[in-house]
Amino acid sequence: MKTHDVINQVPPLRDYDMFSGDTALAEALVREGAGWATDALRDFGQLTGSAEMLEHGRLANDNPPILRAFDAYGHRINEVEFHPSYHHLMETSMAFGLHSRPWTEDRAGSMVARVAHSYLMGQVEAGHGCPITMTFAVVPALQHAPELAETWVPRLTATAYDPRNTPAEHKTACTAGMAMTEKQGGSDVRANTTQALAMSDGTYRLTGHKWFCSAPMCDVFLTLAQTEKGLTCFLVPRWTPDGERNAMHVQRLKWKLGNHSNASSEIEYAGAWAARVGEEGRGVRTIIDMVAHTRLDCVIGSASLMRQAVARAVHHTDHRRAFGKRLIEHALMKNVLADLALESEAAMALGLRLARAYDEGKTDAGARAFARIATAVSKYWVCKRCPATVYEALECTGGNGYAEEFGMARLYREAPLNSVWEGSGNVICLDVLRAMKKDPESLPALQTELGAALGKDRRYDGLVAELEGALRQTDTLELRARAVVEKLALALQASILIRHAPDFVADAFVTSRLGERHANFGALGPGLEFDALIERAHPLAP
Repeated sequence: MKTHDVINQVPPLRDYDMFSGDTALAEALVREGAGWATDALRDFGQLTGSAEMLEHGRLANDNPPILRAFDAYGHRINEVEFHPSYHHLMETSMAFGLHSRPWTEDRAGSMVARVAHSYLMGQVEAGHGCPITMTFAVVPALQHAPELAETWVPRLTATAYDPRNTPAEHKTACTAGMAMTEKQGGSDVRANTTQALAMSDGTYRLTGHKWFCSAPMCDVFLTLAQTEKGLTCFLVPRWTPDGERNAMHVQRLKWKLGNHSNASSEIEYAGAWAARVGEEGRGVRTIIDMVAHTRLDCVIGSASLMRQAVARAVHHTDHRRAFGKRLIEHALMKNVLADLALESEAAMALGLRLARAYDEGKTDAGARAFARIATAVSKYWVCKRCPATVYEALECTGGNGYAEEFGMARLYREAPLNSVWEGSGNVICLDVLRAMKKDPESLPALQTELGAALGKDRRYDGLVAELEGALRQTDTLELRARAVVEKLALALQASILIRHAPDFVADAFVTSRLGERHANFGALGPGLEFDALIERAHPLAP
């Protein structure tokens, strides 16, 4: 017997142009120097917003990788099996150069264009972005070993994805992973105990364990191990130059809160073949460029999750009716949505500004100095704001948001990851202080950026003055590091929006973030342009 009709349900958000529906992104792309990529991103936005691609994202996440450590006869093979949709996502990202573009395209704005593509692709499925990011970020580190770079960079920047587990020289393209942390050390990599034994031919053999090895199906890995001179960086291929499987054994895959499509693992080196990258005893210094680029992607990845969550919340409330009208028409819901839209836009704007600093840093020392400190500041703040933003967006969708079929639960499980990966909150804040001390040009470069918006809003001017006073109190700076880094991040975001965003966006951000602060979203005061803020964030905006 028919008991009811299905009414007042929201149509799925699919088959839409993910780029053209993001007004703030389109504006940021132009101002940060990659306006030439607009047409390509419009095409890419239609691809990433398609029902087919979004379904691949769901399937990749719903079907996690499986470890095949041994074959049927007991031989160690260290294979990781993935769902076909995961391979489709990898193939797409590599075809569009998300792992390589800034290294292969000698054009101003190439990093910004790559970041914008990643921002869209991350809204489809975030987990596959781990090997994409590491493959992208390993290239700067390999410059410390020119002979290795000559061999491996062409393989790592090739775009024809090849998932086969076979020696690298037989593949159309390769991917890179990393294995840094150990059980006893975590972020304190100097506590690592993995040993590197030097061989007469200049190679090394590694023995030890790694508590986190990201993407063990990759073709080559950067890792850290101890030599007589201290912690040193090494390159470990999945296959030795002799064509044998390297003695890098996958022990198990991690069972994680989210990030289900991505294989994170524990491994053991049992005399694994390795080549040194950089000077002995200078391992941390060698990998620092890789870490900087992976942290950039942490910022973009979190901004991407925030954007997709907010887009879904706006879409849902625009169609769902309650108490006589659409949810989006209720004053208090407008307040929540407008507040979420501000948080999302500010995160994205900061990420693309960072990307421009990386582009300009190739030839400009000031831009490099700015990127050094601003990346850490941004990584701390944007990644911290992501879980709260995604949660509030989920709540906008009610009980459906908590049900797996609707996709918001996946975003929520993913949201904390980037704040943990590549340095959790305290580590990142201490890195900001380290940059101020070890890279004396970094803080002045950041202050120059903040100074560009002075004189346009007294509230902003007051925050910058407050920051200058807080930074002078060096005796308690470590204790106050989180508070100081938070204010630096808010000042950076405000500086960008004051100079470049529409007045109603900048005013709302400054009023709500630099004035009286509230613990939860949806506490904006009257007088702001709520409808305009929401329309700007609408994924189906004309």
